[in-house]
Amino acid sequence: MTQNQTKPRSQTKLKLWIDVAILIGFLITMEPRSSGLTIHEWLATSLIAVLTVHLLLSWDWIVQITRRFIGRVNRQSRINYILNWFLFIDGTVIMLSGFMISESLLPALGIHLPRNFAWRSLHDLSANLFLVLLGLHTALHWNWIVDAFKRHIFQPLAKLLPARSRKDNLA
Repeated sequence: MTQNQTKPRSQTKLKLWIDVAILIGFLITMEPRSSGLTIHEWLATSLIAVLTVHLLLSWDWIVQITRRFIGRVNRQSRINYILNWFLFIDGTVIMLSGFMISESLLPALGIHLPRNFAWRSLHDLSANLFLVLLGLHTALHWNWIVDAFKRHIFQPLAKLLPARSRKDNLA
């Protein structure tokens, strides 16, 4: 394989693992009572870096669709693009409102903000909306998810299993 052929495959694998990390992080942060408020705030803040990497890995697609959005773009790409903008805007609202109601992270950094319950309501509402948007995003990418899991998880595991069973039979 040439470098051009391995780069997209390794990038797909990297995107898969980043997306799995985002999903796990998001699921943990969705219920702060089970993880604790401190973990909720610090993990959610660290997700900013992971989401930034996710966006950078998709940057070529973002630029390409942005340039062609008004003209020739298929319906699924157009829907995906708009949905991604909603996710980005809603994620920004979640983070901003989360910082505004922070009880652990910002005080640990010496920043104390006045209490405002409107931020709490906005945070809860935007987090619930994000869950719906993320479900739609997952549904739109379901074929890619299944294909990536097959190629990068299940097929490598299948290659390992027969080799181990042959070794066990020889022993």
